[in-house]
Amino acid sequence: MKFGLMIDTHVDKWKLIQHAEELGFHRAWIPDSQMIWADCYVTMGLAAVNTKRILIGTGMTTPGTRIAPVTAHSIGSINQLAPGRVFLGIATGHTSMRLIGQPPISPSELREYVGVLRKLLDGEAVDYTYRGRTAEIQFMHRDRYYVNLDNRIPIYIAANGPKALAATGELGDGWMLAGRTEKETTEGIAQIRSAAAKIGRTLPADFLAACSSSACVLRRGEKLTDDRVVNQTGSMVTTNLHLNYEVWELSGRKDELILPHFANIWDDYVKRVANYSLPPESRFRQIHDGHATFLQEGERRFVTPEAIKASCLVGEPDEIVEQVRGLERAGLTEISLLPPADYQSDVLRDFAELVMPHFKED
Repeated sequence: MKFGLMIDTHVDKWKLIQHAEELGFHRAWIPDSQMIWADCYVTMGLAAVNTKRILIGTGMTTPGTRIAPVTAHSIGSINQLAPGRVFLGIATGHTSMRLIGQPPISPSELREYVGVLRKLLDGEAVDYTYRGRTAEIQFMHRDRYYVNLDNRIPIYIAANGPKALAATGELGDGWMLAGRTEKETTEGIAQIRSAAAKIGRTLPADFLAACSSSACVLRRGEKLTDDRVVNQTGSMVTTNLHLNYEVWELSGRKDELILPHFANIWDDYVKRVANYSLPPESRFRQIHDGHATFLQEGERRFVTPEAIKASCLVGEPDEIVEQVRGLERAGLTEISLLPPADYQSDVLRDFAELVMPHFKED
């Protein structure tokens, strides 16, 4: 098992990535969500020139906000700064699309996008369609190294539904899982392998199977209701709550989609959203306030022990070690931590000192 971090993209967070490298973290995922954080490529560039070992890439970018040739050129430019340490994570665009009032992109758009990117990043020509017009495109001036395509850039896909999982098996170099249960891991990997087999593809030996989570290493006698624990896990819990609410709302309010660990607070949360000051069509701005960054004080009551255990790696060191080993047995190869912005150093330090030494990296 390897360990990474995911950050709240900010021009100063290269320092956190540098610190994470010193702590022994393997990878840094830099999100591309234009309405809540800074530009990911600025942060990646600064991280690239201030680190030596840690892998750097998007976590995640989306076809909905950057056309494929631009994404390929941007990540290829970062690859010139950190040759062989760069990857590209792609998703359908949860916050990057919802926070401009649009739905996430479709699995078919995702598949087409990845296909174009793979060809471009491999230095090949590819048919590219933009605004209804198709033309064959290819990077020029390769001998001048404006972009680095010599060091292969792996493409990792965030996927949960069957169509996106199929695209991952057919085109991806790895998978990012939104959940983190052993069942979700096992079933997702099986679907990815099945899709790959259908087209005669064998997944590479280094195929990435990763998840994002947060963590809190408990001190002896500490409870899940203690302030320190809620502070370190709250933004992850409420980020999952916000997503669950939007999925539920878009489904026509199908209650079977409510996650079990939110059942006891669901009605209270729905009332909170109903009382937001913005009209329904604009409430996404209030729903996602603090997204993966900080815990709104008004949402603290939703961070229950059940929700913490379902959303985060939490427990005393030996308990977290066993949780990680269970995920490893299920097929997961990497866990990346997304701590709240105000507690990142504490979370990363505790995890690096008390959990990571139990796992040997190959």
